[in-house]
Amino acid sequence: MSRDKRTTSPGFVNPHGQEVIQNTCKAGTDHGQYVYELKCQHCAQHYGANGSDIHERKCPVCQGGKPGLALTSG
Repeated sequence: MSRDKRTTSPGFVNPHGQEVIQNTCKAGTDHGQYVYELKCQHCAQHYGANGSDIHERKCPVCQGGKPGLALTSG
């Protein structure tokens, strides 16, 4: 896991191997949250997640996690 304890900081990796890439600045689905782009270090899948969920996220492709949020509008 990253030494930086801020779960929304780019480069942070949670215990499930999900790495924060960037804040998309897009409104998330939780109150007051933004969508962050995450990358699975196991299968390289990119997907979106609320900032409040980063610490516990599992990959939706290879770990059976919840579906990711859209990274782009439309």
